[in-house]
Amino acid sequence: MAEHDIFHQILDVIKQAGVWYESFEHETTVRTSEEAAALRPDYTLAEGAKALIVRVKIPHVGKKFVQAVVPGDKKFDSKKLKLAAGANGLRFATESEVSELTGGIRPGGVPPFGNLFGIEVYADSSLFANDRIIFNAGRDASIAIKSQDYKQLVDPAITAIV
Repeated sequence: MAEHDIFHQILDVIKQAGVWYESFEHETTVRTSEEAAALRPDYTLAEGAKALIVRVKIPHVGKKFVQAVVPGDKKFDSKKLKLAAGANGLRFATESEVSELTGGIRPGGVPPFGNLFGIEVYADSSLFANDRIIFNAGRDASIAIKSQDYKQLVDPAITAIV
């Protein structure tokens, strides 16, 4: 799945659900929440949904990849994510692992729709303090939706991970 394809795949999911959204493509590719926020003047850094893929090690289960989604102005707490996932080990996915899991999307462009990649999603509860969220959908595109609609479309495990 190319980065451009994920943008359209998410738009299809949103349109099928009939929920409000805004989308736009931008010329500049971004890797960080701060870079993305600079391209989105109508949105705050806190409204940005930062999506990270990590590998957790769960006793008696093994290793698996999960997605952590936090507001763009916050950093996730690995201890809290390990607790939420029932894990005793955690590390960030490598760039090649991210690409393999997402069908070619590079870090910085991964959307908070881990469910589309078969990855369990953990979203920090503070993300839903915002009426709307905006996120990268490929490195040169962004999509905004209502935070409550995101909750319905993705069905993340909502917990404290910041």
